[in-house]
Amino acid sequence: MSDSLKPDNPIEPDRLKAFVRAVGRRAGLPAESAEMLAESLVQADMMGVHTHGTKLLAGYVRKLLAGGYRAQGVPRIMREGPSWAIVDGDSTLGQVGCTKAIHLAIQKARQSGVAYVSLQNSGHIGAAGSYATMAARAGCLGIVMGNDVPSVAAPGSRRAVLGSNPLAWAAPRPDGDPILFDISTAAVAGGKVYAALARGEPIPPHWLIGDDGRPTTDGRLYPANAALAPMAGHKGYGLAMLVEILSGVMSGGAVASEVGSWMTDPADLPSRHAAGFIVFDLNALCQDAEYLTAMRKLTQQVHQAPPANSVQGVVLPGESEWKRYHESEVIGLTLPTDVRVNLSAAADLVGLKPRIAFSPNF
Repeated sequence: MSDSLKPDNPIEPDRLKAFVRAVGRRAGLPAESAEMLAESLVQADMMGVHTHGTKLLAGYVRKLLAGGYRAQGVPRIMREGPSWAIVDGDSTLGQVGCTKAIHLAIQKARQSGVAYVSLQNSGHIGAAGSYATMAARAGCLGIVMGNDVPSVAAPGSRRAVLGSNPLAWAAPRPDGDPILFDISTAAVAGGKVYAALARGEPIPPHWLIGDDGRPTTDGRLYPANAALAPMAGHKGYGLAMLVEILSGVMSGGAVASEVGSWMTDPADLPSRHAAGFIVFDLNALCQDAEYLTAMRKLTQQVHQAPPANSVQGVVLPGESEWKRYHESEVIGLTLPTDVRVNLSAAADLVGLKPRIAFSPNF
């Protein structure tokens, strides 16, 4: 077997995409859906966001094989107007429903200047920033958000009230990759708690709230006996509520406790995630030349800000991730052990050989 697959050696992004596509196809996905899945997951890995990259593949495959996620599902427009639409995801993968929803929002924004599309009855949406980036690459400003199974405490609560409810936006910039901001409205994504535990790393004191309503550093308590803390206290809580309204409430889909867990619920059950997409057609609103001139001034001012001691320079949101992305294009991806273990599990689930190809011992 090739030495290029050993853990210490990088994996070419195209090879990893081909692997994801092959696994997806064996799990019953049409070619187009498998491609959407591969693009989203591998982009996250290339940016160094391994909690939302190919590590998710095995969990998705379990849902696909058991029927909780419909491999042949086809998202459809339920209701629409000139600048808005409500889409039913048909319980297919979130990467499929979200990709179709953001393209629909871009299309409607081209006609109206601004568009809102919501998505109900979807799978776990993965990295929200990947869909916001699609809007930015099309010359638009895109805002993407989604709800999730409750895992985050509200200020003063002793249990989870809302999901980690991601919020992302991306905007084109001249002479560079889009500005990209992608966050969980929790203090930290739940996947990072699991990843820290798997690596034997301590949990910072501001990540979790125990069932007594006080911070805890015991990651083993999550999620049964601890909840994630909201980002920045009441500020993150307020943003999470806005995300819940713009995704679940306005789509007519599942809200808060009605959303299932794609990781811990029985694999044959849908998770019923919801998402919202807002797109601004920049050429319609402010003309491309005007926008790019103003954006160039803004980015220059940020880059020219005096850096603090030991800091090389002030960067734009997403700039560090795009640097890792382009480095991965050149030198390939070195995947953490927990990611490789999950990739090996995904291969096993669909009988793909060599099964050991992405394991830590290969």
